[in-house]
Amino acid sequence: MTFAANSLADRLRAALAAEHEHAPVLLSGDLRDVTAESDGVPTPAAVLVAVTDRPSPGVILTQRTDSLRRHAGQIAFPGGRIDPGDGDAAAAALREACEEIGLLPGAVELVGEADRYRTITGFEVQPVVGVIAPDLVFTLQPDEVAAVFEVPLDFVLDPANHVETSVEWQGRDRHYYEIAWQDHRIWGATAAMLVNLSRRLRWTR
Repeated sequence: MTFAANSLADRLRAALAAEHEHAPVLLSGDLRDVTAESDGVPTPAAVLVAVTDRPSPGVILTQRTDSLRRHAGQIAFPGGRIDPGDGDAAAAALREACEEIGLLPGAVELVGEADRYRTITGFEVQPVVGVIAPDLVFTLQPDEVAAVFEVPLDFVLDPANHVETSVEWQGRDRHYYEIAWQDHRIWGATAAMLVNLSRRLRWTR
């Protein structure tokens, strides 16, 4: 599929590459001293931040099924671990999005990579930003994805909607961000990557 000039993709690309007078304060991981796998090496993973090309762009998110061993019922970007056959993080993100929600790789105009994030489960996640046409019909992988929805980009990137909270976990306070949109609770690594994206893009309509 050949893409014509895309002002949204160009704006996102420029915002990702922009130099800031003061470097943004980014969230590096769920815990400052988060443990990785037993060998101390995090598992590489990638997610697709799919932005819809409409006058008021949105971001595609999924709700995981309740039967998954990890992250059951949580809100997430399409994505997963980077397999040996994947050429790079972008290839992994596109493959996972195709497997999970039926988003064909050729339907995505890649924009660039955002800031990596380390999860408490030992994954080092590379967000990959791309632009897609609005109102695509998705085909869900029922064993992994219970629902797919679109949340306004302006809303999730607005710092006023980023609520920091904490919970006691394994005898210590774990701080994390939540973003509440309609009846969806976006939290944990997904919210943290959106917070980082907000601070990196400094997005304005």
